Amino acid sequence: MTTLLLIDIQQGLQEMEFYGTERSNPHAEANCSKILTVFRQKKWPIFHVQHCSTNPESPLHPSKAGNNFHPLVKPLDNEPIIPKNVNSAFIGTDLETRLKSEKINDLIIVGLTAEHCISTSVRMASNLGFNVTLISDATAAFDKIGVDGKRLSADIIHNAALANLKDEFAKVMNTTTLLKELAD
Repeated sequence: MTTLLLIDIQQGLQEMEFYGTERSNPHAEANCSKILTVFRQKKWPIFHVQHCSTNPESPLHPSKAGNNFHPLVKPLDNEPIIPKNVNSAFIGTDLETRLKSEKINDLIIVGLTAEHCISTSVRMASNLGFNVTLISDATAAFDKIGVDGKRLSADIIHNAALANLKDEFAKVMNTTTLLKELAD
């Protein structure tokens, strides 16, 4: 069985000044919404992961409005929410137990950000034996300052994160390809 795992698609990740100076893929949330709509129509399992930062300054701290889900992917009452406070959706949560109890082997993963919680969760899911498909344009990344002090663009960070996961930890495809596969 296949499930959709939406990771950290929260309003706080719109607060650019906290995370960097630029973000790749401004359409990530819209693509996540398209995929979510198909899963809802087919009544397939969906899990929302919510980062609840322990840093009171973080936009994702539970006391801040940024902790709320992005309006394009707001969970329905019957869709489980998995709160976490580390990069992995599997550490300190019951996600693995829930997936295995529902006999879910295949994960479609979307969300934010490619270089942090997506990368960590994809690697861990693969190491736990799940078959992972990561949707490249339903993720995004922020720019970073490298060890040499030079800024690395958000697009470079995003592409590098996807390249590091591709084939070894996940099958990587875009939204259009996934939606065509789901329609078959």
